[in-house]
Amino acid sequence: MRPRLTRVPSATVEALRLLVVIFGAGVGWQVAQALGADEDTNLLGPFNGLWIGVIVGAGLGFSLGGVLVRSLMTFFDRGERALDGLSAEQVVAGGFGALLGAALATLVTWPVFLLMTPLLAVPLFLFVVVAAAVFGFQAGRRRRGAVLEAVGPRAGLSSRGPWIGRLPRILDTSVAIDGRILDVVRAGFQGGQILVPEPVLAELQGLADSSDDLRRAKGRRGLDVLEALRKEDTVDLEVVPDGALAIPEVDAKLVRMCLDRPAALLTFDSNLAKVASLAGVRVLNMHRLALSLRPPVVVGDLLTVHLTKPGKEQGQAVAYLDDGTMVVVEGARDRVGEDLEVVISSVLMTANGRLVFAQPGGQTLGQAGGSDLRRSVRPAHAPAPDEHPTPGDLRPAAPHRGRTGRDGRS
Repeated sequence: MRPRLTRVPSATVEALRLLVVIFGAGVGWQVAQALGADEDTNLLGPFNGLWIGVIVGAGLGFSLGGVLVRSLMTFFDRGERALDGLSAEQVVAGGFGALLGAALATLVTWPVFLLMTPLLAVPLFLFVVVAAAVFGFQAGRRRRGAVLEAVGPRAGLSSRGPWIGRLPRILDTSVAIDGRILDVVRAGFQGGQILVPEPVLAELQGLADSSDDLRRAKGRRGLDVLEALRKEDTVDLEVVPDGALAIPEVDAKLVRMCLDRPAALLTFDSNLAKVASLAGVRVLNMHRLALSLRPPVVVGDLLTVHLTKPGKEQGQAVAYLDDGTMVVVEGARDRVGEDLEVVISSVLMTANGRLVFAQPGGQTLGQAGGSDLRRSVRPAHAPAPDEHPTPGDLRPAAPHRGRTGRDGRS
């Protein structure tokens, strides 16, 4: 059932209709004058040809004006209903758009006063200005981000700021050492302008020149990753000077540089990500990305499943996780229809998706032919943001930095 529109105020309708009637009367006067009507010749009682043109034009304006104005007010009424679902930002941006549209319409339309009599020019001018204001409101509402970003600071308004994906990203040492940023870039989920501060390069060079084999390998890996990023077509890698010379710590330098310029911090360090977020920096946390993309279950997880049907092989039973992943449980055919605690023995990727093999919870993985990797019970859902990647990840996560260094050694 369509919603019933509210009744348009009659005073507004009649005021707008009056403008159309005046415009119609003016058109009738101009037409009669163009046809050669004489003021001294009465054609219909006391009315001469000019007055007849005025009366006919006003009558047509009254008839057509009622339809036009009521259609216009119905459109405005529907627009008002649409405003109920708009945010304050949309309304403010639409208001600026309406003002701009009305101003432009005024500049373009004012010459009509030079070309027409005021009787024709005033209604036409007002009509064009109102239509331009409505169009400006719609355009401003749709482009509210750009409008608020342009006029917000001057008007004392705050905008949401640019989308984080459009900001240049300041790269942290942990991202270069980890190396998975290359896979993310080549998959198309990362790109654009990546800034490498000179303190980060100096830190990687210090690691690469270290006498410790592990630290030296990390430093060289980080430098190799940066060199590979420079060769990627979708990445604009740029080395920028130290923007916080007075700050000794590299982490604090990165936060300061992100605050001083419109840039986001790209890091694998969860602790640095928390500190930067508290300071008001836009953060792209690669560690959270790795956690969100890891499988819902990994080898060694202990969970409870509902066995729905027998499997294809002897003794197998089949269960399904919440996301539809098939779980094949060995030696559980006689338990079909029951809930069973199982331990994950392997996870395989097939052409049709992920396939999970499990053993009944009474058996350990050692009894199933592998080492005992049973862990505490964890449900099959995404981990908490602070949880570290597990051995089931395709690659090991970058080690977290301790208090004594930024290379993962504490």
